[in-house]
Amino acid sequence: LNLEVVSLCRGGFFPAVTIADRQKAVEDNLKAIDQAFELGAPVVVLVCGATPGQPLSESRKQIQEGIVACLAHAEAAKVKLAIEPLHPMYAGDRSAINTLEQANDMAEALQSPWVGIALDVYHLWWDSNLETQIKRCGQNGHLAAFHVCDWKTPTLDMLNDRGLMGEGCINIKQIRSWVEESGFKGFHEVEIFSTAYWNEDQDEFLKKIKKAYLQYC
Repeated sequence: LNLEVVSLCRGGFFPAVTIADRQKAVEDNLKAIDQAFELGAPVVVLVCGATPGQPLSESRKQIQEGIVACLAHAEAAKVKLAIEPLHPMYAGDRSAINTLEQANDMAEALQSPWVGIALDVYHLWWDSNLETQIKRCGQNGHLAAFHVCDWKTPTLDMLNDRGLMGEGCINIKQIRSWVEESGFKGFHEVEIFSTAYWNEDQDEFLKKIKKAYLQYC
């Protein structure tokens, strides 16, 4: 079928109140790296995590410490860890990394060739600094993955109501141009979490994805 594994999704969820829980998160990420190695996946995408009631600054500190604890294992497996900034609506419990600027800051602080960034238009389209931060990401060689879909208005579910490209308000072609101008030559991954589309005939859904990608990406 000439298929290629693009990435393993997901690792992350490093922050926790207790040291024991943070260590368990590290161990889970080491297993994810092993799984990526076995699959031949060059990247583990990190949904970095956040702990409700804990300051975001502390969660970010714990995320960076967690990644550091995994770097030697990632290097040995030749698997890159890609920080994925998530939309601020997820800051309370899914990720304390919410802008590309924050992801760039962390990747630069870590200074490792085994750390990268996954850019998802769904999470970042709203950011007025996005073009500048994509350029920064590319200049540092950190752009490891590019995800496309669309933001429907109204959004009926915070997680599982993404739209086909062209169905919402994201200027995907513009963001794609910034990504490619930054030097990215990897796959464009269509990532549509949607209960409505998952309930359809999946062959028809795939046809819709292909049509939407060709027209709006």
